[in-house]
Amino acid sequence: MSSASPNTLFGMGNPLLDISAVVDKDFLDKYTLKPNDQILAEDKHKELFEEIVKKSKVEYHAGGATQNSIKIAQWMVQEPHKVGTFFGCIGKGDKFGGILKQKAEEAHIDAHYYEQEEKPTGTCAACITGDNRSLVANLAAAECYKKDKHLDLEENWELVEKAKVYYIAGFFLTVSLESILKVAKHASDNNKLFCLNLSAPFICQFFKDNLMQVMPYVDVLFGNETEAAAFAKELDFETKDIKEIAKKAQALTKVNKKRERIVVLTQGKDKTAMASEKVETFPVLKIDPKDIVDTNGAGDAFVGGFLSGLVQEKPLDQCVKAAHYAANVIIRRAGCTFPEKPDFK
Repeated sequence: MSSASPNTLFGMGNPLLDISAVVDKDFLDKYTLKPNDQILAEDKHKELFEEIVKKSKVEYHAGGATQNSIKIAQWMVQEPHKVGTFFGCIGKGDKFGGILKQKAEEAHIDAHYYEQEEKPTGTCAACITGDNRSLVANLAAAECYKKDKHLDLEENWELVEKAKVYYIAGFFLTVSLESILKVAKHASDNNKLFCLNLSAPFICQFFKDNLMQVMPYVDVLFGNETEAAAFAKELDFETKDIKEIAKKAQALTKVNKKRERIVVLTQGKDKTAMASEKVETFPVLKIDPKDIVDTNGAGDAFVGGFLSGLVQEKPLDQCVKAAHYAANVIIRRAGCTFPEKPDFK
């Protein structure tokens, strides 16, 4: 049994069903997609969803960045069940929403979905080429999350209060800033850990105002090298050096002065940079490129591993170790899926 108790970890985000398929360069070009990117679906992508389902080997996985990370954290912790709580919005009574509920149950997380009838459950097309993945998210129902209809309800807010560690992917900044701020302020006022992910370059570029409203409450900030570069550019950091970016992000204004901010930036197969009082780098676990099945979910798994360390109050270097282990497991498999038990000491 771990030192974490049920509902210690709280996540809120966009629950999506991943529709994953191997595609070719022509497919990417047809829909003007970069090989390695995350974007929100536009009208021009409508046919992409119809086309990808017809691919020979299409796989469906429960997805959504935050939900993935909460599941991985739960998997790393193992016992007790329901250490992780998850809030998000799905379509009422639809097939994809049903799959998400079932998968959440199988992963032993305590998922409480706001169900509405306006829009169907959201999907995310994961277009795989080699060891790259281009994600196109059709948020649909996920965009309909309402603070007053769900987060503010007494029985739901009690679950928020039970938690000690909070995690929200930057993607949710496009959906419900007021929900994020309510949770972030609660964490800050009660000296609990609030974690946020930059999630994608477009979040830094087009939702910078929302991001910067939340930043003063962020105790742990995650991002990868492309997101870090976009963030540094938007904030005029005038550097492309990952360690410098981590240091400057760490020094941004913070409300809760009892905790130093921690910034954790990954760089694929290159070293992970972490800034707290000082900047350190940590080599990732080596992997033979031919063992990489797909990198979809690697970043979510990294965060999940890190969160599993935080909820068990492990030292930061151990959190990074757990993060590297989880990411290493996930990239050997299709989608954000994992074996029955972790082999992590």
